[in-house]
Amino acid sequence: MGRKPAGGFGLGLQTERKQQIIGEYKVHETDSGSPEVQIAILTTRINDLRAHFTANKHDHHSRRGLLKMVGRRRRLLRYLSQKDINRYRDIISRLNIRDIMNRPGA
Repeated sequence: MGRKPAGGFGLGLQTERKQQIIGEYKVHETDSGSPEVQIAILTTRINDLRAHFTANKHDHHSRRGLLKMVGRRRRLLRYLSQKDINRYRDIISRLNIRDIMNRPGA
């Protein structure tokens, strides 16, 4: 019995869904890696994993992956806030995530 790929568990993003997210958050026509797109993809994956943890409370290996994704998203948000505050405010409002720059220690 081998390991199933992440897509088998429903934890990975399907190509069509990922392309839909890229189309919605792209900055220019050929964009696939801008901070906005990366943050949107990470947010979708984080939200999917949160649903996974309601059913699998003791899945600590996936929890570590979740924490790594949250850290990566936080670094991208910090970068975007320093580069262009208007783009930062736009992405946090569109994704309905809280403003990390208004928290103490950020």
